[in-house]
This record gives sequence, C-alpha cells and structure tokens, in this order.
Amino acid sequence: MTRSRPEGIDYAESVAHNTRLPTSGGNKTAATRRFARDRFTRLAVFLVVSAALFTGCSFAPKYTRPQAASAEAFKEITGQTNQATNEWKVAQPMDDVMRGSWWEVFGDPQLNALEEQVNISNQNIAAAFASLLSARALVKEARAQLFPMLTAAPALTRSRQGALGRQSNFSPSGSTFTDYSLPFDATWQLDLWGRIRNTVNANKSEAQATAADLENTRLTAHADLAVDYFELRAQDALQQLYYATVTAYQESLALTKVRFQTGIASDQDVAQAETQLETAQAQLTNLGILRAQLEHAIAVLIGQPASTFSIKAEPLKVNPPPIPAGVPSQLLERRPDIAAAERRVAEANAQIGVAKGAFYPTVTLSASAGFQSSSATSLLKWSSRFWSVGSGLSQTIFDAGLRKAAVEQFRAAHERTVALYRQTVLTAFGQVEDNLASLRILSQQVQQQESAVQSAERYLALATDRYKLGIDSFLNVITAQTILFSNRQILVNLHTQQMTASVRLVEALGGGWKASQLPPG
Repeated sequence: MTRSRPEGIDYAESVAHNTRLPTSGGNKTAATRRFARDRFTRLAVFLVVSAALFTGCSFAPKYTRPQAASAEAFKEITGQTNQATNEWKVAQPMDDVMRGSWWEVFGDPQLNALEEQVNISNQNIAAAFASLLSARALVKEARAQLFPMLTAAPALTRSRQGALGRQSNFSPSGSTFTDYSLPFDATWQLDLWGRIRNTVNANKSEAQATAADLENTRLTAHADLAVDYFELRAQDALQQLYYATVTAYQESLALTKVRFQTGIASDQDVAQAETQLETAQAQLTNLGILRAQLEHAIAVLIGQPASTFSIKAEPLKVNPPPIPAGVPSQLLERRPDIAAAERRVAEANAQIGVAKGAFYPTVTLSASAGFQSSSATSLLKWSSRFWSVGSGLSQTIFDAGLRKAAVEQFRAAHERTVALYRQTVLTAFGQVEDNLASLRILSQQVQQQESAVQSAERYLALATDRYKLGIDSFLNVITAQTILFSNRQILVNLHTQQMTASVRLVEALGGGWKASQLPPG
C-alpha cells in the first residue's frame, strides 16, 4: 500500500512544521541555517554510526593453518634402537644446544669468528633485510588508508579582466584582481566491507613472510659458510696427508736407488718409485685449486674481497657433535621457510576478502573549508571563510564478470600457496631424514674405514720388510703404499662428509629458530 502526501499541504511547510521551523519574520534565515546544520549533524552521526557498525565486516574466509602430513617421530631415530651412535638425539625441553649461535656447537673458534661476520657483512642478508623494510613500509601504506586524508593548497592568483570582456556591476572593465585562498580538504573512504583491512592483513602476512625469508637467508648463509669452512679444513687435512705420503715416497725412492747402486734392485724399481713420487707431487699441487676456491667463497659470504682474505692452513680436527633432532611436529615451528610459506597462505586468504569487497559500493566522505579573499589583510577574517561537506557512493553496475574472475583468481592463488606450503613441509621432512640417514651410515662407514686403514698400514709394513729382505719386488711395496694412501684419503673424505651432514642437519632443523620470533607485522 502506497501512502501519499496530503493534498494542499506544501512539503517544505510540512518539514518546517515538524521541526518547528518559523516560516516568517526576521528569524527565518537563521532558522533555515539551524535546520540545515541539524540535518548535516544527523547525517554525519548516521554515517559515523554506520561505519562503526560495519567496521567488523570482512569477506575474507576464516583463516586456519593448512593441514600437512606429518609423523610421530623421525624414522632414522626410532629405527636405531639397536645401533650405538651419538650423531643425534631427541631434543629435551631444557636442551638449548640449538639456540642462538648454533655453529658454536662445533667448538671451533675460527669458525665462530667467521660466522659472526656473516650477520654484519653478508650482502644477501643485507638485501633480504632491505626487502623486509620495504614490506613493512607497505603495511604502513595500507594502514594509512583507514584514516582521513587532509590536504592544504594555499594559492595566490593575480588576474586581469580585458577591456572588451564581460563587465560586472561592481568593477570596471580592464581591472586587475588579486585572489588569496587558504583551503583545507579532507576525504575519508569508509572501509565498510573490510577491503582496506584485508589489504592491511595481507601486507602484514607478507611482511612476516619476508621476515621469515630473511631468517632463511641468514640460516643458509651461516650453513654455507660452515660447509665451506669444513671442506677447506678437509683440504688442509688432505694436503697434510699428501705431504706425509710424498715424504714416504721420497724415502722409498732413496732406498730403491741405494739398492740399485748395490745391484740388489733394478733400474725398473727406480723408475717405478720416481713415477709414484712425481704423481703424488702433482696431486698435492692440484689440491691448491679447490682450497683457493673455498677460501674465496668464504670471503664472499663474510662480505670481504677475496684478494685481501686468507685463512691459515689447519687440518680438520673436530668431530660431529650430537644434534637435537626433536620430533617432526616441531619442524613446522623451527623452519623459517615453512613459516614463510604459511604466512603467504594467510596473505592469499586475505586477498580473497579484498576481491570480494569489490562487489560492494564504495562510500567516501569529503569536506572542504578555508579562507578566501581579495586582500591579504582580510584573508583570515571570519567573514572570509568558506566550507562545504558531502558524501559520495560509487558502485560498479556491469563489468562483464571482471570482479568474479578476480575472486576466482585469488581463490586459485590461495590453493597454490597451500600446495606450496605442504610441499615445503614434505621437503623439510625429507631433508631431515636424508641427513639423519647420512650421519647414521657415515658413522658406521668411518669405523669400517678406520679398520681398513689399520690393515693397510700392516700390509705396507710387511711388504716393506719382505722387499728389504729381497723376498718380494718393489712392485709389492708400491701396491701397499697406494692402498694405504687411498684408504687414508677415503677416511678424510668420510670425516668431511660427516661434518657437512651435521651442518646440513642443523640447517634442515631450522638452526634453532622459532616461528614465535616472527615480528607482529
């Protein structure tokens, strides 16, 4: 049923009557102003209350961390109940070995000194930190949109009206005018549908992901430095082994020459001894290439020119320490790359809310006030004031499915980040198991190889004695020396692999980092 206004009653009069607005007399103008002011006040109150009611409105799906496949324990730990090893252990609540400067667990002062320089001078870390600052600035930029924007545009205009131009009743043609203005404008876009707030949340999640990226970059740099350092020390150990081998070969050559001069040995034995010595010397020289490259790599990691950096030679002496592995569920909190992947899932979730908010109208409040006068002396007088207020609403009526496609795009992007998060978790579990398996197998292999070295030493001693007695030829001695040298070389390489696997296990476990260290955004 439709109701209409009563006939014969003017609508303005009805409004005036309902608001007790006088319609005659000297107070009519003042009353009209009060009525307009009251209507503006009611409108402003209505908009503020509406904004407060809709502040909690958000179209982003409720966020929950995606589920990822996990296990109760690492297979390489639970499967070793019958095997003695000290390469790892289950982390205990009071275990603080993996916190802070995790490289100190290896007990190498030279390594500790180099690692401290990584945080200061590594340029990859510096670049990642700059990316974090940029991401935080984007959060501030998005959050600023929640508040009104106030601008000022003072102006002074000097103009002249032409003599043939249109003349007014107040100024003659050909006059020159000066206009002074001091306006202030304010605009405020109400976040009724959570578009701005979801943008802020998305940027906060990205900033947290960038912070985790920084920690992952730092962890990788520290781990790479430790690996390069232990490999360099392994080259020093190999050089020490080669020096000892070359010395032994020189002694064998000298003995063979004496036996040749006395007619006991042949010139063929001398040639074999010389060949063996020269080959070992050439291999010793070749070791300098990899050592130099590792030294240069360390210089880059600590932010120093390779031309001015050097490390004194010292053989590898440290042994792999026990590493607290914990349980698989803790890995989700200890790996910065997992934390970064999870934060980007939250970011994609918030972006869905931003896309959905585009389906609803945008409400903008605006106000302008200031002073304007043709004289600088009267610019700030109350009579020179001006003001205006208003509001605007914009709504897309037809976009051929553009907004719907945007929502579908962000939903697909969310599913992609979920898949990447789960893949990151699976990769992390695989890396931990890989290094646990490496340490387990290497621990057994080192013991076996040490026995092989002892047997090779005994074989060389017997072959040398039989050669001195003239029972066997020098070829048997060369064979025994080669076997011993090869086994010692293998043992050094196994120790290097142990140290590398220990470092990579620490890296795979997150280096003692915790997701709770992420900044709030």
